[in-house]
Amino acid sequence: MARINHHFLKLASGYLFPEIARRVRAFEQDNPTLAPRVIRCGIGDVTEPLPDAAIKALHAGVDDLAKRETFKGYGPPTGYAFVREAIAQGDFATRGVTIDPDEIFLSDGSKPDANGFLSMLGEGNVIAVSDPVYPVYVDTNVMAGNTGEAGHGLNSVRYDDLVYLETGPSNGFVAAPPHHRVDVAYLCFPNNPTGAVATRAQLEAWVRYAHDNDTLLLFDAAYEAFIQDPSIPHSIYEIDGAKDVAVEFRSFSKVGGFTGVRAGYTVVPTTVTGLTPEGLRQPFHPLWHRRWATCSNGVSWPVQRAVAALYSDEGRAQTGELVRFYIENARLLRAAVKSIGLNVFGGENAPYVWAQCPQGLSSWDAFDLLLREAQVVITPGAGFGRCGEGYFRISAFNSRANVVEVGHRLSALTAMRSV
Repeated sequence: MARINHHFLKLASGYLFPEIARRVRAFEQDNPTLAPRVIRCGIGDVTEPLPDAAIKALHAGVDDLAKRETFKGYGPPTGYAFVREAIAQGDFATRGVTIDPDEIFLSDGSKPDANGFLSMLGEGNVIAVSDPVYPVYVDTNVMAGNTGEAGHGLNSVRYDDLVYLETGPSNGFVAAPPHHRVDVAYLCFPNNPTGAVATRAQLEAWVRYAHDNDTLLLFDAAYEAFIQDPSIPHSIYEIDGAKDVAVEFRSFSKVGGFTGVRAGYTVVPTTVTGLTPEGLRQPFHPLWHRRWATCSNGVSWPVQRAVAALYSDEGRAQTGELVRFYIENARLLRAAVKSIGLNVFGGENAPYVWAQCPQGLSSWDAFDLLLREAQVVITPGAGFGRCGEGYFRISAFNSRANVVEVGHRLSALTAMRSV
C-alpha cells in the first residue's frame, strides 16, 4: 500500500485562503440578496487587463507555434537566453547590480520556486521566519518535514523546531536578525502581509548576520515594483556581499498582472553555497539547474515572449501605469481605514494595507463583521501567525470603483468605530 508523507498530516488547518473562500460561500448562500454586494479585498489577485505589450507578445507567440518555420518545442529548462538577458538588464543592471543571465531561472511563479528550493535542503536545518508570515513559507516547510508538530493553546499557530521572529509596530514589522544562529532565514520585502519595507541598513544587518553565521537568506521580492521610496532597496543584491548568501525570488503576477498567466523567476548566484553531509562546500546553482532539467520543461514559449515584452520600452511604461494604479488604490484604502480611527500600516510602498482591529475584536471577528455588515472581504491577521492576531490585511488589487466603494462602506461602518 502507498505510504503517505505524514508531514502533510501535521498541517494545523486548511490553508488560509481556501478557508476565507469557504466562509464567503457560506455567507452568500445564507444571504442571497447580499451576495451581489460582496467585494473581495482578501486574496491578492489582480483585476486589471494585461499590459498591451504582453498581449501582443502572447498573440505573436501563439502565431509562432502555428508555423513550422517558427515553431518552438522544448526550450531550455531555465528559460530562453533572450528572456533572462532582458531580466538581468532590466531588473538588476539598471540598479547597478551585476547578475549573470545564467543565474536567472525562469519559472511559473515564485510560490512554486520557494517550495521547490526546499528540495535541495537537507534534514536538520534550523529555519527562521518572520511573524506575521506569508503562510507558504511555513506550510511548505511543514510538508517537507522541516518542522515538528503544531503547538497547542498559545502556540496553536506555531510549529515546533521553527524559529519565529516576532514583529509589530515597535520594530516597524521588520524582523531583526536573531541573537542565535539559524541555517536558513526567509525575508519578504515589501512584506506580505504587513506592507512593511526594510531599509538599506536593516538589509545590511541581515547580510552581515548571514556571513557571520553561515546562513542562507531566501529573499522574496515579489512586490519590489511597488516601492515608492527611492532610498529603499529593490533587491537583496543591492547590498554588498549578498550574492554569497542569498537567493532571490521574483514574480510577474502583480507587476505584469500575470496571476492567470503564471511566470516568475529565481536568482541563484553561483557563489551561494551549502554544506554536504561530509562538510564540503557545494554551490546551489548546479543543483538548482539539475532540478529544473529533471523536473520541468520550462515556461511556455508564448509566456516567455510576454515576459520579455514587459522589459521593452512599451512594456516598462505599461507596467509602471499598472503599479501606479494599484498604489493609488492602496492610498485610498489606507486613508479610508485611518478615517475610522484605526491604526494603519503599509499601503505606501506595497499593495497591502495592514490595519489594527478595533479593541475587543479578534482578526476573525473583524473578518466576520466586515463581511456581515459591509460585505467586504479582508484577510484576518491570525492567518499569518500569532503576531498577526489583532490585525487584518486589505488588498489593493481591485478595480478603482470597488476600492472607492469599500472606502464609503468603511466610513459608514459605525460598528468598527464603536467596538
